[in-house]
Amino acid sequence: MVLYIATPFGVMRIFMKINGLLAALVLPLMTLGVTSLNADQEAITNLPTASLSWNMTEEGVGFAPLIGKRFEEAYMAMVKLPAGLVSPAHVKSSNMFGVVVSGTMTHLAVGGDPSLEIPLTQGAFYKIPAGMPHISKCISDVYCVTFLYQDGPFDFVPVEQ
Repeated sequence: MVLYIATPFGVMRIFMKINGLLAALVLPLMTLGVTSLNADQEAITNLPTASLSWNMTEEGVGFAPLIGKRFEEAYMAMVKLPAGLVSPAHVKSSNMFGVVVSGTMTHLAVGGDPSLEIPLTQGAFYKIPAGMPHISKCISDVYCVTFLYQDGPFDFVPVEQ
């Protein structure tokens, strides 16, 4: 599926293997809030997988920036989590929207009903509201890769379980 999306920084062409209804609901959300972009309105941006520039954390989580400055503003990035990773309970100051590209992930609110910990595979969408304490997991035997949009700067604030 090829999707063309009008955004504040031009028209984006996105290739995804996801349900059309999901795309109609998710992709407009991902274009909100990115403000300080000086992209050429007439240019198409193509970034092959091999050209992604991964910044790795001490925990082995990788961030490949796509649009925006992650620590300063709303941003889009590819994120990869190592197989078996279980995050500490934490909150984000901004809403987070994601589409799983590969692997299997779960996200559960701290104290939430374990039956709601639904495995998310390729093409699945998730939203984690700002301020919601949660735990994220990569439950597959391979890296979990996700397309991530956060409507404000990145943060990771640990909380008590």
